Amino acid sequence: MINLVGLDVKTMEDKLNPYISQKFRIKQIHQWIYQKQVSSFMEMSNLPQSLREELQDKFTIGDIRIKDKQVSKDGTTKFLLKFPDGALTEAVLMKYEHGLSICISTQVGCKMGCVFCSSGEQGFTRNLSNAEIVEQFWAIQRITKERIKNIVIMGMGEPLDNYDNVLEFIKFVNDETTFNIGIRNITLSTSGLVPQIYRLAEERLGITLALSLHAPNQQKRQKVMPISKSFPLKEVIDACRYYSDQTKRRLTIEYAMISDFNDSDKDAFELASLLSGLLCHINLIPLNDSSSDHELKKSSDERVKAFQKVLQKIGFKATIRRELGSDIDAACGQLKKRNN
Repeated sequence: MINLVGLDVKTMEDKLNPYISQKFRIKQIHQWIYQKQVSSFMEMSNLPQSLREELQDKFTIGDIRIKDKQVSKDGTTKFLLKFPDGALTEAVLMKYEHGLSICISTQVGCKMGCVFCSSGEQGFTRNLSNAEIVEQFWAIQRITKERIKNIVIMGMGEPLDNYDNVLEFIKFVNDETTFNIGIRNITLSTSGLVPQIYRLAEERLGITLALSLHAPNQQKRQKVMPISKSFPLKEVIDACRYYSDQTKRRLTIEYAMISDFNDSDKDAFELASLLSGLLCHINLIPLNDSSSDHELKKSSDERVKAFQKVLQKIGFKATIRRELGSDIDAACGQLKKRNN
């Protein structure tokens, strides 16, 4: 059966054309799926009963299934999602004062191999299609019954390694006929795929680009992020400067604080030198001790605050990420790993 979730009006029209000749009926179905978010044709009350029954036999609205779910005391909810082929991926719903945000995945597993990430430990299976990325959002939006205002493309996988599908997804959720998510409410995180950063800059979409940096120099970054061997740090920062120049958008620099590795005052000064002149906000992230295969430990609260103070004195905007879901398997890949 053909799943209609994730299809734009034109594609949906092509799929439904053998059964529906009136275009206004296609638009009605599209509205039911995205604006009213129903999962059954039988709920589409403005369609003839005979048509609903025929469509119910030949099409499906949503293929994704929730295999596991964890709810934190802070309201963060982690979902383990299963596709019809058995592939598992994850999404996280987070509650903030300004509303709901969702962190979604773009791949089943990940190729990047960052040593502090559970997704990388589990290897790479496949890319998610545009429709599968859309369906993560659609399925969780239905469950919450509240509008999700912000999307963070920072779950399992490297988004820019699945460039075309991710770009389609961004344009799809931004469309006013689907979810109407403001382009400035979408953040994409990358480990630093240089050609794709330049390509994304040329799109001039205006989404927020977040760079997973995690080290102040090339030598240290190579130890925790193998991708740095293919794309040296200087090239990555140059690409980020180009992105900011083209889009006029402030970048987010993600920096996981790892004890006795990248958290000294010297590291802070070196980081400041590396980022000098770049329009950016530095997000200091307490390391999630999710990887049992490595001896990485998170920095103490005192060390994180001291690191932040150095950056702020130099003139950078540096904040410490609030730890959400610390009492559940909220880090990328953890819940999938527990279910394997």
